[in-house]
Amino acid sequence: MSELRSEGTLVNAAGEPLICKTPGVCGGEACIRNTRIMVWLLVSLKRQGLTDQQLLYNYPTLTSADLAAAWEYSRQNQQEVEEAIRANQEDEE
Repeated sequence: MSELRSEGTLVNAAGEPLICKTPGVCGGEACIRNTRIMVWLLVSLKRQGLTDQQLLYNYPTLTSADLAAAWEYSRQNQQEVEEAIRANQEDEE
């Protein structure tokens, strides 16, 4: 179970944030708690047509609450996520 704090941070039952930015981990990008799974990557995969169920299957350490937190983070930080997606698409070209 997760809850949305007044400042817009989704936390788990223990009060720990579901989305973290850690210097030195994935370039400081927003990641799902205690993982190296970046929010922008999940958003990009969803735009490519993957469903939440497919994402949960492909990333078995994730929960539905993690995905909800990623979608909420993306909604609240749209420009940051868009820039990360764009930067990583350019790196692939």
